[in-house]
Amino acid sequence: MDKKKILVVDDEPDVTAIVAYHLKAKGFQVECLNDATASIAKARSLQPDLIILDIMMPLLSGIQLCRILRADNKLSKVPIIFLTAKAEPPDRIEGLEAGADDYLSKPFSPRELVLRVESILRRIAAPKEPTTAKLQIGDITIDSEIHQVTVRGKALELTATEFKLLHLLMERQGRVQTREHLLINVWNYATEIETRTVDTHVRRLREKLGPEAGWLETIRGVGYRMADKKQAG
Repeated sequence: MDKKKILVVDDEPDVTAIVAYHLKAKGFQVECLNDATASIAKARSLQPDLIILDIMMPLLSGIQLCRILRADNKLSKVPIIFLTAKAEPPDRIEGLEAGADDYLSKPFSPRELVLRVESILRRIAAPKEPTTAKLQIGDITIDSEIHQVTVRGKALELTATEFKLLHLLMERQGRVQTREHLLINVWNYATEIETRTVDTHVRRLREKLGPEAGWLETIRGVGYRMADKKQAG
């Protein structure tokens, strides 16, 4: 079985060294860069299975890098984890809104980082549970067989996490999904993980759904659901 490839980008050599050590110990192929400006070319040549990015780097920030990666057709669906000293809630939200799949604050536990990497890769590689291949709510259509979402006939660019989140909500239309339930079923995380992750992904999903975002309801204090009837606005 081929080793999963991880690209680590951080301007601190001590950080990339410790991350590489722990990931290699778990059998991953790890490539490290301490120069953010070289990371796009490296990502295109390596085609990694997952990327770990620092946020605060000279010349090119992790946020900028994440946005560039998400705009690249060949790299847009590669999972990204931010590993950064910027730990305040607004920083987390900015990172997730830029397209990251996860966010871990420095100082960090190498064991927790490895567990999060394994969780994301396991989720992507897991055999797909039997699901309805094609679902439609209003003018939103999701096709699992070709991994495509369209709104009013126009294809949307969603990350793997956004796709799974939307599919789960559409498949369970009318039923409220708690934030904790979504964390377990979409992210494979225990419930103690910050539920703001869910809120940020839902906000981003609403923006992409545009005129059909009214189907996605917030149930205050509980979670979210795809409504039986589209809400105005």
